[in-house]
Amino acid sequence: MVRQVRRLIALAAGMLLAAVLTGPAHAGGPARTAGPARVAVPAAPKPQPAGVDITGDRLAEPLRLRAATHPAAVVAVIDQVSWLGRTGSPSGPAAKDLGPKYTVVVFAGEIATQTYDLYPLAKGGPRVYRPAKQPGPSPKAKAGWFLGRLNMSEALRTAGVPLEQQFDTVGGGGGGERVLPDESLNPGQDLDEALGELQRLLLLNVGVMLVITLGLAGIALLIRRRTR
Repeated sequence: MVRQVRRLIALAAGMLLAAVLTGPAHAGGPARTAGPARVAVPAAPKPQPAGVDITGDRLAEPLRLRAATHPAAVVAVIDQVSWLGRTGSPSGPAAKDLGPKYTVVVFAGEIATQTYDLYPLAKGGPRVYRPAKQPGPSPKAKAGWFLGRLNMSEALRTAGVPLEQQFDTVGGGGGGERVLPDESLNPGQDLDEALGELQRLLLLNVGVMLVITLGLAGIALLIRRRTR
């Protein structure tokens, strides 16, 4: 009797173990561990094409320049203001010394982002004024005056602003003229002038030495006579 009970228990245990081992196969194979979930990364927004609007003296209507149609002009105008620092001078030249004013509005696509006032013919050199009120995402900036690039007038003229061609600018990327006149670049003339100045200086030194020598000789002779 005891042996039969043991056989039944062993048989039941064997059937239970077989059911446990074969269960996952009947359920569709071994379970797979889930891999890491993939997170979709949004694509970076495509940069909007740049552009500028220019208004000001003798412009009946704004000049609307876009990178698609006037790439060189847009780059040249933006280059006049893209390098400005965060702080500028709180005051600028007197109004009578500023000359004609041109307002440049920088665009990203069709959205205005920045605005500046350019004075290419200001006395003492071109000037840029950045107003505190800006149209971009950061509408408030620190107002200030800045010294502008020497080729500002030519850059604006090339973009279509009615300015006369300037011959005293330094080329910033091409198109500039020489600041110094041609005669000042003649090394022979400079050498002759330097030699002439040196000769005059030597003659002056010799004359001074002669005067000093004669004075000392006179004093020595006077002292010798008195001591006799």
